[in-house]
Amino acid sequence: MTGDEAGEELESFAAEVGDDGPVAVVGGRTHWEIGGHCPEETRLVRAPAGVRGFDPADMTIRVGAGTPVEGLDAALAEAGQRANLPVLAGATVGGVLAVGRDDVHALGRGRLRDALLEAVYVADDGRLVKAGGPTVKNVSGFDLCRLLVGSLGTLGLLGEVILRTWPRPAVQQWLAGPCDPTELRRSLYWPSSILWDGQMTWVHLEGHESDVESETELARSLGCEPTDGPPPLPAYRVPTGALEAEGFPGSFLVQIGTGMAYVSEPCPDPDPDATVVALHQRLKAAFDPRGRLNPGRDPLAAG
Repeated sequence: MTGDEAGEELESFAAEVGDDGPVAVVGGRTHWEIGGHCPEETRLVRAPAGVRGFDPADMTIRVGAGTPVEGLDAALAEAGQRANLPVLAGATVGGVLAVGRDDVHALGRGRLRDALLEAVYVADDGRLVKAGGPTVKNVSGFDLCRLLVGSLGTLGLLGEVILRTWPRPAVQQWLAGPCDPTELRRSLYWPSSILWDGQMTWVHLEGHESDVESETELARSLGCEPTDGPPPLPAYRVPTGALEAEGFPGSFLVQIGTGMAYVSEPCPDPDPDATVVALHQRLKAAFDPRGRLNPGRDPLAAG
């Protein structure tokens, strides 16, 4: 796709969003219920899709926000690279970024918000706005890209993004056993994930073959053995503090080192700090004073 064609698609997307009436972007609907429901009268639009530019040497890729994450991952795999976005069946790049949930590899691969370098989004008045830049050194001022990640589309509707990419690891290995998760984290150099259910611990290692082999031997010395993969994730995602506060009685899986856990039974999220609520209200008033972007959604209630 040429730059002119991509620009025309973005202009068409902005025109479809328009400057009046409640509107929301629909992607794969994999997390459609998170943060609340849009009113029935809300118009639904779709963001442009497709790879707009990829130079493996630059380790960045430009895609339409409506691009399926699985398609993005496949395109990057051909070049031996990946983006640190959860690869969810049916999900779109823009949807994953708008929801803003890290996957189980956040400990080693970093937060989802760190993957987004540049975003072109439609503002509440229908204008196209660019935030960020194609490289970190080109970015100055407020980091609006990170603000958009996890905003559920309530501050702007993503149309196109530039993502940072990383080399795909040569070797990956999951191990599990009745290990002490804190001891594993202290002993291993750079695990990409450590999960703990109160009795069993799962750890994921990735990188060069020799590094993974040596780290695997160290993990085995601490009581872990190779396994096919992680356990199924319980249905609900909560801050780890919710487990302590509620004395949670059901099964859980703590994501060591990230402050998040997965639980089998719903439990109330802690009330957000009053300062956070006030800041959120100021942002919403500045970016979407009429409340027309993804109405009914509340990022503070997204968990």
